Amino acid sequence: MTLDDYTTTLWPQLDVAPRTRANYQGAYRRHLKPVLGSKPLEKVTRTHIANALAPLSSQSKYQALMTMRVVYREAVDAGLVKLNPAATIKAPRIRPKPAKFLTLDYVMTSSFGPYTDTIRFLALHGLRWGEFAALEDNDIRDGRVFVQRSLEGPTKSSAGVRSVPYLGHYPASKPCRAVLARHLRRHGVTIHSLRKTYAYGLKASGVHVTTAAKLMGHANPMVTLSIYTKVLDNEIDDAGTQLREKYGL
Repeated sequence: MTLDDYTTTLWPQLDVAPRTRANYQGAYRRHLKPVLGSKPLEKVTRTHIANALAPLSSQSKYQALMTMRVVYREAVDAGLVKLNPAATIKAPRIRPKPAKFLTLDYVMTSSFGPYTDTIRFLALHGLRWGEFAALEDNDIRDGRVFVQRSLEGPTKSSAGVRSVPYLGHYPASKPCRAVLARHLRRHGVTIHSLRKTYAYGLKASGVHVTTAAKLMGHANPMVTLSIYTKVLDNEIDDAGTQLREKYGL
């Protein structure tokens, strides 16, 4: 049995969230299948995996390594191999880039052409793309947006099932994700950046971080807090102004 044969049978039965499964499949298809897919499952060694990872960026290397750890963890559990050859490979250190996002002021005063309502809706409500794509007209009622599902099925976690205040701009039709992403790249951001716009808008409005976590659908409030601790340059200047005014400096 080759590695390709095994992963083909593994993906449908892997007990993970649909999005996690898709991430594993994508990492395998892009980075591992071309160099390791035809090798017998039991013949893939630590050296084979390390060589496959070597030319990748830190982020891609991390994703590919986590994929191989899961694949061989399952193979060990199934009694198909004795050891996990990826288990002792050191994971690369990921240095996250500073999070980029648009401010709500920018979103509400700028024109994005035919995507204006979609971009404003996402920035004003904090939905993930899959949640937005699965939204139906009757999910908006009584002044709220009720998030109950994702395009892949269930929401990312149980915390994802939530309602948020409806602030308008629900688009008459939903654009293609790839087209919207391409349009947002002109502004230096991604679709997911609009969730950060929403979170930062909550912070600027004085919404407590635990309430914000519930509105964002974060299972772990520390994820929300990481966005709340972002400081824009104008906030640094504003802090100086406030201190000068308070102490007559």
